[in-house]
Order: sequence, then structure tokens, then C-alpha cells
Amino acid sequence: MIHLTAPSLSFLCDMELTVEKAHLPGKTPIGNRRIIRVTGGKLRGENLTARVVPGGDDWIIVRDDGTIIQDVRILLETDDDALIIMTYRGIRTGSRKILKRLDAGEEVDPEEYYFRTAPIFETGVPKYDWLNRRLFVSRGIRLATGVNYSIYTVD
Repeated sequence: MIHLTAPSLSFLCDMELTVEKAHLPGKTPIGNRRIIRVTGGKLRGENLTARVVPGGDDWIIVRDDGTIIQDVRILLETDDDALIIMTYRGIRTGSRKILKRLDAGEEVDPEEYYFRTAPIFETGVPKYDWLNRRLFVSRGIRLATGVNYSIYTVD
């Protein structure tokens, strides 16, 4: 069997999202649900700069241990007016004590919990077609007013 070297990561951009207070539909057969409206934000990077168009959503499942599973859909508008669809699934987990602090809106050192996502970009604009043909990962931090992510291209 051939063993290939691990892929490397290269920085794509930082993303900041602002969000509304969570809507809480409650416990369903899938898990405890939270739906959070994305009210805006920005992406800043050398090859990708955009604003987040208000109106996307983060559909969250909260597992019994407090771990959250994200399903996010947002629309980006670049500085040169290109529209890019961005979706991502993610996971945020840690000790129950840390997760309670995050849920209470406290700022917690990101080294104390695991928060990763796998963004997918989709666009019909030729200049940004390269986004359609790459894999991406991010590391997140939960803030009182939203979330910040550092997004990387998997090389």
C-alpha cells in the first residue's frame, strides 16, 4: 500500500459573522434544536474579500453531551459584486463546564474547546471558480456577538 504525505493547509481568509439571538424550537427526535439567523459579517483574505449578505441561518443540533453540530448556509457578495454561496457543517465540543460558559455568552479561550468546520463554496463567476474545486477547513471561536473563523485551503 502506498502512503501519501498529509495535505498541507494554506490560509484563505478570516470570517466574522454577526448573529441574532437563537430561536429554540426545542427537543426533536434528532436532538435539541437551535436556529440562529446570520445578520451579516465579513471575509478578509488576500484572494477573497466579501461581505455576508444578511439572512443566512445556522441550524444547530445540540447533542445530549452539549456538543453542537452546525449546518450553515450563507450568501457572500465580494468587493467586485460576485455572489458566492457558502455552506458548512461543523462541530463545537468541550467539557460540560466550558460548553455552559459558551452558551452563557462568555468569551472562552479557543484552546479550551474544539470548534471546526468544513466550508464549501459554490459560484458561477469565472474569477472565483477555483473555490468550486477545492476543499476547505476552518477553526472557529465563539464570541458574545457572533463567531470568527480562520479558513484554510486544503492543498
